Amino acid sequence: MSKRRSAIGLAGLAMLAALALRPAWSGMAQGPAHAPVAPSKAAPQAAQPPESTSQTPQTHELTAADVEAFLDGVMPIELKADDIAGAVVAVVKDGQPLFAKGYGYADVATKKPVTADGTLFRPGSISKLFTWTAVMQQVEAGKLNLDTDVNNYLDFKIPATYPQPITLRNLMTHTPGFEESFKNLILDTKHIEPLGPYLAAHLPARIYPPGPVPAYSNYGAALAGYIVQRVSGEPFPEYIEAHIFKPLGMTHSTFVQPLPPDLKPLMSSGYITASDPPHAFEVISVAPAGALSTTADDISHFMIAHLENGQYDGATILRPETAVLMHSAESGPHPALNKMCLGFYESSLNGHRIIGHGGDTVYFHSELGLILDSHVGLFVSYNSAGKDNLSDRSALFENFMDRYFPAPKPQEAALASAKRDARQVAGSYRSSRRAETTILSLESAFDPVKVTANPDGTITVAGLGGGGEFKNMREVAPLVFRSQKDESRVAFARDSSGEPVLCFDFPAMVFQHTPWYKNSYLNMGLFFGSLAIFALAFLLWPVTGLLRWHYGRPLDLSPRERKARTLARIVCLIDAAFVLAWIVFGSFAEQNLSLLSDSFDPWMRLMQLAGLIGVIGMFPVIYYALGSWGNRERWFWSKAAETLIALACVGLTLFVFNWHLLALSLKY
Repeated sequence: MSKRRSAIGLAGLAMLAALALRPAWSGMAQGPAHAPVAPSKAAPQAAQPPESTSQTPQTHELTAADVEAFLDGVMPIELKADDIAGAVVAVVKDGQPLFAKGYGYADVATKKPVTADGTLFRPGSISKLFTWTAVMQQVEAGKLNLDTDVNNYLDFKIPATYPQPITLRNLMTHTPGFEESFKNLILDTKHIEPLGPYLAAHLPARIYPPGPVPAYSNYGAALAGYIVQRVSGEPFPEYIEAHIFKPLGMTHSTFVQPLPPDLKPLMSSGYITASDPPHAFEVISVAPAGALSTTADDISHFMIAHLENGQYDGATILRPETAVLMHSAESGPHPALNKMCLGFYESSLNGHRIIGHGGDTVYFHSELGLILDSHVGLFVSYNSAGKDNLSDRSALFENFMDRYFPAPKPQEAALASAKRDARQVAGSYRSSRRAETTILSLESAFDPVKVTANPDGTITVAGLGGGGEFKNMREVAPLVFRSQKDESRVAFARDSSGEPVLCFDFPAMVFQHTPWYKNSYLNMGLFFGSLAIFALAFLLWPVTGLLRWHYGRPLDLSPRERKARTLARIVCLIDAAFVLAWIVFGSFAEQNLSLLSDSFDPWMRLMQLAGLIGVIGMFPVIYYALGSWGNRERWFWSKAAETLIALACVGLTLFVFNWHLLALSLKY
């Protein structure tokens, strides 16, 4: 399980944007020259070398008593070790609830315990499974077609950036081609903009044609929910209530925000850590993508319904053939790795195919997995990020699988081509799930994935799970690498321009080769290097003044040079203030999402004004630096310092334009 780094400033803002309402893609692990074109269902699997296996581990019987003993042993230890306030777990088997229990506190101050039937949690992007189920209900009703242009269902128009239209199948497999958007996504406010106007006002740019490139999209899921609302004639929360919650007996579940009066007392508080104060109820603007509030008991009914192909306790929410279609593999970026289903994503552990979803808000972190061949489902949710800033909820699923569905770990021999292939794929990569045209593109500047070729033919993949996580991986099939510690895999393909693409076990996104001008290390060097030069300049200006006074060497400048010198120093101060403002903004935004909203626009414009002045002021700084070399009275080191300052201004200007920090639009 990955750990989100605890960072401040721009790095923190980048991670926040990347992780908010994200799926738990680094959790349940486990998979040509022309990817990432989605392969057909009949695409052949990559050739696998023979495996040697060890003795099968001991299997524990999956009973309520054994599950309770197992979880009672691990959950309290995990909560204490990670400083998590509370958690809830539900297990279902063979069409029946098997186990559900709460651990820790729903409210630390009052020591209110978590219960499985009476404590609401926010499972984040697991909400999307309800949205996708609703879409398939409307497909059954004949009101929706998975392969029709979604513009036919909308009251606003998605521009025809590419010849191919966006379809509901694209939305359900995260291949519509939208760039990442984040503004007003999660708010600490009771004001909620209606879904339709929100989607029309926050329509992200299309940066890929529909189909070839998976890029996980909250906007796409919200768009699907709005389509359900329009064709059904029912507001989305009411539709889910009537057509999913009510038939399944989910009496303590809702998409309504803020919570209805009868459910509000049941809501668990949300925490960064249990040692911190609780935070306000998170309002999710794109409700179909992540606004669900539910209990463990309720969500167990939903798991059973999907494990039983749409049936629960005599109620039907999907026809069996529709459920089977929804659970079937649709597409994936590489034939050797996991596929997307219609809304669910596929994973594999210990030889079992699992479909599911995970989700995070800022404070709640959850995982849901369905082991289809065994008719078993597991749901876990935490009400705190924990001291490592992301609770390790997929570790529980992996431990559960090892206890009840153990299998020998594959032992595969390295290929003779390993060293050559490792060198071929080494480099820097950036996520396909990114902003490309807005201020939010800044996140790509500080969050690289780097692949390094090792002398023994293995590769080291750094940053794949966010932050400083790295994995050593060995080639087990042509351009397919497996971790030497677990079952996770990556595979490399080529895009249409021949550049390498890093695919991994989460099929809703890939990592694309970073062009040199977007390289994270280059841009971090420009940003922090410029800041360091400005800081040194501010320290050395009074020092050089004292030295000139000490040696009797006053500056012999013409009036024009004096004006240029004064202007250059003012520009440096403004540039430094601009850089520091972004760092402070990122630091506060990491803790207060309301800054990433319309309410911060005036301050954002003020920051942009400072940046614009710095860009324009770069020219007198360069003029002064060049002029200093023609003044024989100036010391060499003084001339060199002025030149460095000019280069810092140029470097910062390149950074500003590379990442759209002066963008006219504040839609991000």
